[in-house]
Amino acid sequence: MFTELETGYLRSQRLARLSTVSSESQPDVAPVGYQFDGQRFFIGGFDITKTFKYKHVKAGNVKVALVVDDLAPGGGWKPRGVKVHGTAQIVDRDKGEGGAYLIITPTRSWSWGIEATAYGSDGVPQSRKAAHG
Repeated sequence: MFTELETGYLRSQRLARLSTVSSESQPDVAPVGYQFDGQRFFIGGFDITKTFKYKHVKAGNVKVALVVDDLAPGGGWKPRGVKVHGTAQIVDRDKGEGGAYLIITPTRSWSWGIEATAYGSDGVPQSRKAAHG
């Protein structure tokens, strides 16, 4: 499960990077807009059916990775973010609502710079890891 702070962060952001894999094992990463309902990520887009991400999932390669990250406001190097491993499924909406989109269901996640600073006082990176499902 995502913590309250992680959920707030994910709802405050609009851009992520989604990684999928082709049938030939070629990874592809793409910037995507998303919506987050507290548990799953919803990814649509203009004519998504012509994208690699859609084609990879449609071909049965449903394992994905998603990263939402930024630098915290206020200047300086204060990275924060959430990385998710999960599965994707294609859902077709009525054309009036935008057509096809992907739903990403997390199986595991990592976060940094949200619950605490991304680096400890010793300079060592620190993150929070969680299993989902």
